[in-house]
Amino acid sequence: QVQLVESGGGSVQAGGSLRLSCAALGRTTSTYIMGWFRQAPGKEREFVAAIRWNGGRIDLADTVKGRFTISGDKVKNTVYLQMDSLKPEDTAVYYCAAEWEWSSRLDSAQSYGYWGQGTQVTVSS
Repeated sequence: QVQLVESGGGSVQAGGSLRLSCAALGRTTSTYIMGWFRQAPGKEREFVAAIRWNGGRIDLADTVKGRFTISGDKVKNTVYLQMDSLKPEDTAVYYCAAEWEWSSRLDSAQSYGYWGQGTQVTVSS
């Protein structure tokens, strides 16, 4: 049974940094894509960042470009989200997502079949 285990959320002041981690457990084969989405109160879930191991493609939402970095380990099925220069508007529950099957779009939630339970990130001004 596949399980995505997230860690690293918390509270930080504006301008600070946090690093989220996610490990996809339960399968011996490497994922095809892994990513991060977030959902703020009263808002829809939105794409943050994703990586496709084959070819090393990385996608980042415009709102986080220059501040967030996604990286990971294909063999360990682990992905990280380094978040720097955090802003209050980054406050949300962050969800890790993974998929073993091919998908052309990294920024669509429909491309991912497996999700973590979410980790809270709170940025105060």
